[in-house]
Amino acid sequence: MSNQKTKTDVILIGAGVMSATLGTMLKELVPEWNIKVFEKLANAGEESSNEWNNAGTGHAALCELNYTSEKPDGSVDISKAIKINEQFQLSMQFWSYLVNNKLINNPQDFIMSLPHMSMVQGEQNVAFLKKRFEAMSNNPLFKGMEFSADPEKLMEWIPLIMQGRPSNDAIAATKIDTGTDVNFGALTRMLFDHLQTKNVDINYKHSVDAIKRTNDGSWELKVKNVDSGSIERHTAKFVFIGGGGGSLHLLQKTGIPEGKHIGGFPVSGIFMVCNNPDVVAQHHAKVYGKAQVGAPPMSVPHLDTRFIDNKKSLLFGPFAGFSPKFLKTGSMLDLITSVKPNNVLTMLAAGAKEMSLTKYLIQQLMLSKEQRMKELQEFIPNAKIEEWDFVVAGQRVQVIKDTEAGGKGTLQFGTEVITAADGSIAALLGASPGASTAVHVMFDVIKKCFPQYIEEWEPKLKEMVPSYGMSLMENPELLHEMHASTAQALGLSENLSDQS
Repeated sequence: MSNQKTKTDVILIGAGVMSATLGTMLKELVPEWNIKVFEKLANAGEESSNEWNNAGTGHAALCELNYTSEKPDGSVDISKAIKINEQFQLSMQFWSYLVNNKLINNPQDFIMSLPHMSMVQGEQNVAFLKKRFEAMSNNPLFKGMEFSADPEKLMEWIPLIMQGRPSNDAIAATKIDTGTDVNFGALTRMLFDHLQTKNVDINYKHSVDAIKRTNDGSWELKVKNVDSGSIERHTAKFVFIGGGGGSLHLLQKTGIPEGKHIGGFPVSGIFMVCNNPDVVAQHHAKVYGKAQVGAPPMSVPHLDTRFIDNKKSLLFGPFAGFSPKFLKTGSMLDLITSVKPNNVLTMLAAGAKEMSLTKYLIQQLMLSKEQRMKELQEFIPNAKIEEWDFVVAGQRVQVIKDTEAGGKGTLQFGTEVITAADGSIAALLGASPGASTAVHVMFDVIKKCFPQYIEEWEPKLKEMVPSYGMSLMENPELLHEMHASTAQALGLSENLSDQS
């Protein structure tokens, strides 16, 4: 029926991992609330959450060099790595709660143990990696990390990367066995399957075209049925905009002051996928290298073992690129239509500041298959062109906003929640570490949007995530206990010797 109006408690826009996480939490906290989900595609987890659209790294800051930086005095700052690792631990605890309470089954369908490694080349980088290792291995969060610059040891760890490499190359790596490979697409689909059993009304092929405030302070959404073209109107007291790259346009339509002076900068990516099972079998780790100068954090080169559809795959990339679309299924006009009178100066300032990034992205876009092979051969000297295919990764939209530290038009790398002053609406913007820290991000949303319930909800929040409100780094006993209990619940081995 056209223009029918329905009222509900909570509306989630977008069926990705963020909406799935928030919906699952709210159903545990207040089972009686009515929740509706609108997703313009035919299934859950089809865009940024999809396993082919992200790196699947349980981003725990174990291997990503861009989360640790060298300070002017030569020491290594690991504070960002500590923060991200703590946030990832919250996700692990929440997933364990879901498994232990039979809300989801078969954790091995979405998470597997996998060593996380950092690898660098050149004397200067080797020296940096050693300092980074010393700073991190002294911290309880990164216990068990090993460092080696010995070619024989490295041959044991990463045979595929070491074969055919000149013996005089300065090369070093760190390795930690408690890393994971996470299939966020599979996790998202599991969570939506669970939500369906809890009477959550999930509407696929429904696109939210407009959103406005009603007189009583609720939000009214104009929703279009993609197949029939019919229009429905839905109102809710609370709306979460978790539409990946599509969130910015919807945030702008709300008209909330918090959404002004914010822009988005889209970055696309391409992965190379190995099609030779013999090569795939020789590598068992996620190995992160160092980004080129001027490269955005999400284009740090890495060679990843992945488990997709219970099959072992090998991916290399991502090569960054530029497309004006905000979603893989978006429009070529996304970037242009996101420029509004209130953010045009912010966007222009960012454009002037980020010339080197723009130049880098254009160069990446122009690379031939042979040039991409050359980059892969930095990692795998013996790689053969015919054994690798290309897969287009998901679109990421980096937030551009005015900040005190960076001034006008600062490009933000990370995940950002924009909330109305009264907490009635929240929008999730940004990219990496994204999905890995979904639980931490949704705790943020809950605290900002439902402050009146926090006290009442706290016992349940602590049941779902035992370290809620505490620092694991400052409580090594609790950290040890959480490591053991999450490894057990999720079927992860504390120490992986199996190289299958």
